[in-house]
Formats: sequence, C-alpha cells, structure tokens
Amino acid sequence: MSDLSSHIRSVPDFPKKGIIFKDITTLLKDPIAFQTAVSLLKDHYASTPVDKVIGIESRGFIFGGALAHLLGAGFVPARKPGKLPAPTIRQEYKLEYGVDCVEIHEDAIRPGDRVLIHDDLLATGGTAEATCSLVNRMQGSIVGLSFLVELSFLKGRDRLKPHNVFSLIQYDAE
Repeated sequence: MSDLSSHIRSVPDFPKKGIIFKDITTLLKDPIAFQTAVSLLKDHYASTPVDKVIGIESRGFIFGGALAHLLGAGFVPARKPGKLPAPTIRQEYKLEYGVDCVEIHEDAIRPGDRVLIHDDLLATGGTAEATCSLVNRMQGSIVGLSFLVELSFLKGRDRLKPHNVFSLIQYDAE
C-alpha cells in the first residue's frame, strides 16, 4: 500500500463552514490500510524503548492502543474534563476562540517513564502540547509524538519543538 492518503476522506464545511475535515474513518474501515498504518507507526518506534503510549481523545485511542500493544507498552488515555473516573491532573490550552483542557489520571505516568504521545491528527498542536505538559509535570520522558495525519500548513510541528514528531500523511495545503 503506497498511498495511505487515498484512504482519507475530505469533508468540506465540517464542523463549520470553511473547514475541510480529514476523516480517518475511511482508512479505519479498510483492513489493509488500517493494518498498514499501524505497522508503519510501530516500525518507526520499534527500536525506541517505550513504557507508555498516551492516546489523545478520541481517535488517538484507536492507534494509541494498537501501538501500545505492539510496542509492549502500557496505554494511557488523555481525555476531556470529567471523563476519567479516578483523580486526574489537567492542562488547559488555548483555542482560536476560547480554552480547552485535557486530563490524565494522576497515577498514569511515573517519573522516568518513556512516553510516546499519539493522536490521529496534528493541526495547530495545542492538544499535543498540553499533553506534553502533563507528561513533563509527571516527570515522564517524551520519546516522540506520532500522528496519522499532519496538516503541515498549520505549523503544529513548530509548536512541539524540541520533541521528535512523526506523521504518516502530510497535507501541505487545505
């Protein structure tokens, strides 16, 4: 499978007018495309020791869980406020119009844990940056950030420096 991007559907004007949403469900429903994407992500990190994979809500759970399994690591969900049952730590981050927040359980990361953060899509990098802050506050070591899709024109990668960022599919323009 040479072009995973052919399995991503572009949905105009979703969730609001002027946005072209990159829908990964078309890749997920194709068993070969899905397996290929998971394998390529795993292969990229195969020689990197990883103790925990953090999957960012909600589509980041799909690949994050699979990566954790294949890398022999634990899985940690990063969720919106109020979704996790035990005590959490939270990090707020700015949106274009407002503020959002991401949380993980306060016992999810131990000092020194080697952490890979995964989300389905890198846009401006706000959610990933907030997740990095949580890992840093818990004294974990971020070994990388992985994404299925990167919207390069939004420059989210720049916001995540100095961390190693890897994405399988890049879009250079809307």
